Amino acid sequence: MHKSSALLFSTSKLNKLSPLPLLKLPLNLPLSFRSKVMNAMPSILRPALSLLPFSLQKKVMLPALHSVFKEAIEDGDFEFLQKKWLKISITDLNLHWLISFNGEQLIMNEPSSKIEDVSFSATGDDLLLIAGRKQDPDTLFFQRRLKIEGDTELGLEVKNLIDAIELDQLPNSIHKFVEHCANLIQQTRDDLAQTN
Repeated sequence: MHKSSALLFSTSKLNKLSPLPLLKLPLNLPLSFRSKVMNAMPSILRPALSLLPFSLQKKVMLPALHSVFKEAIEDGDFEFLQKKWLKISITDLNLHWLISFNGEQLIMNEPSSKIEDVSFSATGDDLLLIAGRKQDPDTLFFQRRLKIEGDTELGLEVKNLIDAIELDQLPNSIHKFVEHCANLIQQTRDDLAQTN
C-alpha cells in the first residue's frame, strides 16, 4: 500500500474511534468525584500505556498529527523541523515521542534513538487544555506547567504551530473527546479554585 493511501486509511479509522467511556464523565457530577477521577486517571492509564509498543503508538499518533497539521505540512510550515528533533513528553503518563519532518511528512522515533533539539513537556491534563483551547501555551509556560527546553528559536516555531491548531481539524471523535476532556478539566479546576 502506498504511504499516502495508508495514511488516509489510518486517518479514516481514527474518525470512527469512539472516545474512552471512562473519560466521558458528565460535567455536572459532584466536584469531589470529578477531582478524584482526574487525580486517579494518570495512575490508572500509566500501566496500560506502558504496555503499548512504540510501533502501535506511532500507528495512532502519526495519522492524528497529519490530520491536525495537514494544512501546515502542505504549506511547508514544518520545514524548520527538517534534520531537527522535537521531544514531546506527557510527564504524568511517562509517554515520550520524538518528532521530525523529512521534507514531505512528519516522522517519529523512540526517544532513546535520537537526541532532541528541543523538548516540550507537560501533564496530560495541561496538554488537553492546550488542545481544547482552554489554556494557551504561553500562560502554561510562565506558570511552569509547560516546559520548553533546548533550542529556543526552534521551541518558538513549535509553540507558534501549536497556537495555530484548530480543534475542528482533528478527526471528529477525537475532536469531541478533546473538547469534552478540556471542558471537564477546566470546569473542575475552576470549581476547586472557588472552594479554596
